Amino acid sequence: MSEPAHEASGAPAANEAGAGRIGRGPGRLLLSLYGVFTVAAVSRSLVQMITKFHDAPLAYVLSAVAGLVYAVITVALRRGGEAARRVALVCCSAELAGVLAVGTFTLVDPSAFPDATVWSDFGIGYLFLPLLLPVAGLLWLRRSARPQQP
Repeated sequence: MSEPAHEASGAPAANEAGAGRIGRGPGRLLLSLYGVFTVAAVSRSLVQMITKFHDAPLAYVLSAVAGLVYAVITVALRRGGEAARRVALVCCSAELAGVLAVGTFTLVDPSAFPDATVWSDFGIGYLFLPLLLPVAGLLWLRRSARPQQP
């Protein structure tokens, strides 16, 4: 059985070159936090939608959306590679926009949200991590990008 050419030469395969880069180093912490937030947001919103959807449907649906965004980011960070990095960039940007929009809206018109969402008051119920995570994610994804070849 012969070794693949990239292993024999010591060079990483093209697929491996940047494949896991976004999920390594500080990316591992982001991956872990996004994983926890996925479980927290999705499970909380599911329970709320099942038990008391009529109380605050917008808030519970927004929490479910946040959970789905977290799940996509988690998978992208875990998967790695350039395509996954781009997906994570888009999702982190959408997450930041959502946190800023919902956070502002909950301050301007609190009656619109009779119950809190993950993003209410800029994530105060989650120690502002919903506001900090996409910023950290965007910075990490930018830093971990492969340099452009000349």
